[in-house]
Amino acid sequence: MNLSRLLLGSTCIALAGAASAAQTLTIATVNNADMIRMQRLSQTFEQQNPEIDLNWVVLEENVLRQRLTTDIATQGGQFDVLTIGMYEASLWGDKGWLAPMADLPADYDLDDVFPSVREGLSVDGTLYALPFYAESSMTYYRTDLFEQAGLQMPEHPTWTQMAEFAEKLHKPDQDQYGMCLRGKAGWGENMALVTTVANAFGARWFDEQWQPEFNGPEWTRAATFYVDLLSKYGPPGASSNGFNENLALFNTGKCAMWVDATVAGSFVTDASQSKVADKVGFTFAPQEDTDKGSAWLYSWALAIPSTSKKQDAAKAFTTWATSRDYAKLVAETDGVANVPPGTRESTYSAEYMAAAPFAEITLESLKQADPASPSAKPVPYVGIQLVTIPEFQAIGTQVGKMFSAALTGQMPVEQMLTAVQQSTTREMKRAGYPK
Repeated sequence: MNLSRLLLGSTCIALAGAASAAQTLTIATVNNADMIRMQRLSQTFEQQNPEIDLNWVVLEENVLRQRLTTDIATQGGQFDVLTIGMYEASLWGDKGWLAPMADLPADYDLDDVFPSVREGLSVDGTLYALPFYAESSMTYYRTDLFEQAGLQMPEHPTWTQMAEFAEKLHKPDQDQYGMCLRGKAGWGENMALVTTVANAFGARWFDEQWQPEFNGPEWTRAATFYVDLLSKYGPPGASSNGFNENLALFNTGKCAMWVDATVAGSFVTDASQSKVADKVGFTFAPQEDTDKGSAWLYSWALAIPSTSKKQDAAKAFTTWATSRDYAKLVAETDGVANVPPGTRESTYSAEYMAAAPFAEITLESLKQADPASPSAKPVPYVGIQLVTIPEFQAIGTQVGKMFSAALTGQMPVEQMLTAVQQSTTREMKRAGYPK
């Protein structure tokens, strides 16, 4: 072979190698509006990083959690970036299933991220996920309907007051329902809401010896209240409604009140997707016997599984999507009120506070949330709307199904709670509890 042909062959091989060097990141995320926006705006990232291509897997919340849990536990390696919450970040990080988020770029400014959010995504001081947005829960209500009915929403309503308002505002013949709440089964769907209701009524998942307490008077009152409220004043098919379904109902003017994640604030006030954008009021999540644990604390965050073979590229994407620059991009393209909330102090500028009427309630709710003290009584666990132990995902899923069954009338509340107590006790004993 002559030298020119050899050199030409070497050049072709080099060019082929350069072309194949482009990396494709597979990103698993939830089908919430903020993440769909992230997918749309990620074209900017790909333009800035032509050597990285993004492959998106967008799933419904319950399906996402199931897929990611199976993949991470079996070390399947299907994904390079995971959209997870505080529950998974702490447990999976502790098991070594996630890559530590160390050596972040100086301009990322980790100190700008709220300490409570950083701590919720860390184990023993090591950060395992970067927060895309953080949320508490709040009350959304129709100011026009309240005014027409001569009602006044308190700054800190009780659940009893909410039921009274719902009764007066419930007009199903007009396609107007007094109260919208999560009913779709899932530890992160209906049980997130139900657990905060139970906390407000003084209930807790477990006593200090890890004994379930669903047969106690507090859970009986809370569960009976929740089922009665939605059965009497909720929309049809409430047992099928999660965050996205209730958001759609509220935005089409069918909910007089809705208690859910603070992140919905930018959606219900966006005239391009909400018919009632200029008729929404905001206040704190309802209390009852106590204010402890009445509003949750959560973050959807981006993590990198330790199985990923593209961790440098994955870190480049996760830092970009959770950075100040991304927040600026959202503000420029979609408006400042749509910046992902709850993660950075710099987000809460005078401009943002003026543009986002929900911002003050969100900020105060996040500050007041205390996962270490979610109940009026002492608890052995950490978590407001969840219990941060490995067994909770399976237990919470099962309990969520039973609450959904009670909501559809398949079983009375007391029978449901008896079944929940038995199944939870059995699973906890099997796992080595009570201690």
